[in-house]
Amino acid sequence: MKPYGNQLNLKKKVLHEREKNSEKISKINIKLIHQILDTINISLLVLIFTLFFLSFNSQRKWSNTYKNLSKTRVINDNLIDYISKIEEFYISELESHDIYRKTRPEDLLYLDKLPEKRESLFKKNLSTFIEGFSDSKYQRGY
Repeated sequence: MKPYGNQLNLKKKVLHEREKNSEKISKINIKLIHQILDTINISLLVLIFTLFFLSFNSQRKWSNTYKNLSKTRVINDNLIDYISKIEEFYISELESHDIYRKTRPEDLLYLDKLPEKRESLFKKNLSTFIEGFSDSKYQRGY
């Protein structure tokens, strides 16, 4: 089919006007879409930084709590050791009550007290002097 007269030219005019209108609409739409995307990106960045700093704060608190819990565990372990030693001591004491019995007067042995020899100081010094004098017989020189 051949175009008749100005029909081809009319089609070109209509198409050209539609393209201009669509370009105006598309430029406005593109600017609006860019503004929306920029706003979303900025809000996401703000949210990410806020959560980032909040997570650092919570991590610091958790680290302090964990350090305190570790100290408490060490103290509890030491207490458990002490408690087990005390229990062992008391159990041995209770068991020793069954082994040993209380003494009665019949069980005691009485020994006579031996008299102490008292030597006078004069006799002691005299005997030391005599021993020294007898030893000096054989010593010559200085």
